[in-house]
Amino acid sequence: MTAPPPNQVLLSWSGGKDAAWALHVLRQRGDVDVVGLLTTIVEGADRVSMQDIRVEVVHAQAASAGLPLIEMRVPRQPDNAVYGARLAEALQVARSRWPSLRTLAFGDLFLDDIRHWRMQQCARLGWEAAFPLFGRDTAALAREMQAGGLRAALCCVDTTQLDASFAGSDFDADLLAALPVQVDPCGERGEFHTCVLDGPMFAAPLMLARGPTVLREGRFACTDFLART
Repeated sequence: MTAPPPNQVLLSWSGGKDAAWALHVLRQRGDVDVVGLLTTIVEGADRVSMQDIRVEVVHAQAASAGLPLIEMRVPRQPDNAVYGARLAEALQVARSRWPSLRTLAFGDLFLDDIRHWRMQQCARLGWEAAFPLFGRDTAALAREMQAGGLRAALCCVDTTQLDASFAGSDFDADLLAALPVQVDPCGERGEFHTCVLDGPMFAAPLMLARGPTVLREGRFACTDFLART
């Protein structure tokens, strides 16, 4: 009996470790085929929403992953109506390229309200939402990522939850040991966000230079990462 073709999947791509590891995990499965990445870019800033990663960096990540990147551009603080409309447009672009595509995957780990909201957004547009990492123990997952060769650095720190001095730090065993006990090892509650530099999902490491760290919105300590020339 001939096996059914793998289900095509579009992956929500932040440029951070969870999205990157979700790509790695999905590629280990035989029943899915990740065909592209979808990233949310803030209009006028040319940076990824929340992560604050430069758009050229996520394009470099996508190139190293061997996947096309679809940009979903939104205002800095879109309401649900605007976000939903932009998502519909971006998914239509994806569907025009891959007509059988119907699944959007996310790297979320344990926040049920976010998971439910994403499922609602997708269902409204006739799509399914998938969460390949959801429910994992985040301490074990962080160690798995590091042991598996993922290299990342903290690109954004919420200074109301974690000291600004952590911005720019490598996401490694020393970081996990230094994090305050109330901070999730993967930053799932928004304590920090990361920029992925290398890992098994990439053909080659990204050659990025750490730039300055600035405080945005009076709260977020963001370390810039720039492509080396």
